[in-house]
Amino acid sequence: MNLDKSKKRISKRVKMGDQGYPKIAIEYHGKNAGLATEVTVTLTFEEGAEPMTERFSNTADVRENDVIQSALIKIIERTGAKTVSQKTEVTII
Repeated sequence: MNLDKSKKRISKRVKMGDQGYPKIAIEYHGKNAGLATEVTVTLTFEEGAEPMTERFSNTADVRENDVIQSALIKIIERTGAKTVSQKTEVTII
């Protein structure tokens, strides 16, 4: 899947808002605000359940990596996530 298509599909799911559980939260992390070298995907199946976390990292910007963005889409689809949230700013680590 190409990068633009992956980003568009994630964006569309984020715009749908809160639709209930399961929920996925996507957060980007990096050494500065312009370069996200890590993405954290947190999956919560139901209210009060222990969230599961998956991390992907790269030396380049993960937001521009088509393999990682495609993996995010696959996680969303395979888990049956009803709600997808995405933190747009990069958290400095």
